[in-house]
Amino acid sequence: MIVRRTLGATLAVMTFAFVTDPATAQMIAPNPYAPEQGNWGELPDGRQWGAVSAVYPANDGMTIWVAERCGANVCDDPDGPDPVLQFDLDGNLLQSFGSGLIYWPHGIYVDREGYVWVADAVGYGAEPEGQGHVIYKFTPDGEIVMTLGERGAPGNSRTQFTRPSDMIVAPDGSIFVVDGHHANGNNRVVKFDEDGNFLMEWGTTGTANGEFRDPHALAMDSQGRVFVGDRANSRLQIFTQDGEHLETWHQFGRPSGLFIDENDVLYAADSESNTGRNAGWRRGIYIGSARTGFVTAFIPDPEPDPDTSGTSAAEGVAVDAFGNVYGAEVGPRRMVKYVKRESGLHN
Repeated sequence: MIVRRTLGATLAVMTFAFVTDPATAQMIAPNPYAPEQGNWGELPDGRQWGAVSAVYPANDGMTIWVAERCGANVCDDPDGPDPVLQFDLDGNLLQSFGSGLIYWPHGIYVDREGYVWVADAVGYGAEPEGQGHVIYKFTPDGEIVMTLGERGAPGNSRTQFTRPSDMIVAPDGSIFVVDGHHANGNNRVVKFDEDGNFLMEWGTTGTANGEFRDPHALAMDSQGRVFVGDRANSRLQIFTQDGEHLETWHQFGRPSGLFIDENDVLYAADSESNTGRNAGWRRGIYIGSARTGFVTAFIPDPEPDPDTSGTSAAEGVAVDAFGNVYGAEVGPRRMVKYVKRESGLHN
């Protein structure tokens, strides 16, 4: 059962009922965007894009931060390329850092003071010794100013994570981390104060409200509510900053990535829905209101047959100062920039 507590949530229920027919979902939610030709973001020296799930704008929306997996799906060469990159809006590389430090970049976030936060989880398979399971806070030029978790030491204590996926920082400096990247993992949200001291946690493995299976993404709206992309449960959950469950929404697909802009427009990247996972829903970027839950637009997956792929479309999503949307794609290993069509809304 979906618990709702506000008028906005009631509207969200109406929206969910309205778009459950997969044959008409895209007609109901038009696509006002078109992709720029070719991959966005030019890499140096013939370097190729690897898996990329992490993208976030700088505070002014005039540059874009991206973390990618060093031309592959892991950054396992200590002398390899930098995985954290800053671009201008035309895709020109401005600076980079992180070589030899970050093994499996996953989420990225830029706080109000301009610090760049990166989640370093780990790839599946054998755990690499001394790698991953941490959250880094960097200055914009790549200096580490805080580390949360114990590098290379997974766990579920107050000082450890196991494959943390994403983080956000509240206006008062409180830090929230979703931990971790596995449906049967830690499945919790952990809250710290601005100095990185543990405050509380909530969540456990399950499907009830307040429980998680692969909490994969975080965002915060203008009210300070915490949005969690509960990916393996194919839903969003919304909480107070003290972990009180407020709402559960299914109408934004199976969210891998979340972004909420200053106008409370919510962007949810669904890179996994198909007939086997979240049947009846389309992969792509769902766009709507964080206040009411109404889905107002949908950017479809460029992949014509997503059932043949484990993951496609954007896993990470961000928006610049001009309203252009950036999709970070893990499976296709590329960045895509979507610009608004001059002629208005089109399917």
